[in-house]
Amino acid sequence: MYELTVSDHVMIAHSLPHPFFGPAQQTHGATYVVHAGFSTSYLTEEQVVLDIGKAITILKAVLATINYRNLDDLPQFAGRLTTTEALAAHIHECIAAEVSSFFQGSLKITLEESPVARASYIAPVLPK
Repeated sequence: MYELTVSDHVMIAHSLPHPFFGPAQQTHGATYVVHAGFSTSYLTEEQVVLDIGKAITILKAVLATINYRNLDDLPQFAGRLTTTEALAAHIHECIAAEVSSFFQGSLKITLEESPVARASYIAPVLPK
């Protein structure tokens, strides 16, 4: 299995309005380091998983839609708890939509909340 991982970061605000989350029920900020890991069992004709520059550009574009935003104000998150896990799944969905025409394999999105806490979402990228 081959894997290519690219990384960036994003700064968001949000709240987690459920008693389970204690003080995080209130609006607060978070900075995540975001890793997008593309895995496949074969290389392209050019002997790569996919073009690194293209992967970085796509990750940056997806993160730009939420960077410096309050997720509570965005319609795509209406009625949803924007946990780290849920945000990883959202980023996965957006990136998968962008790469499905030229990449088939597994995509793992990992959000690092701190040096000691991270969450990931892993699923296949299905062809369009």
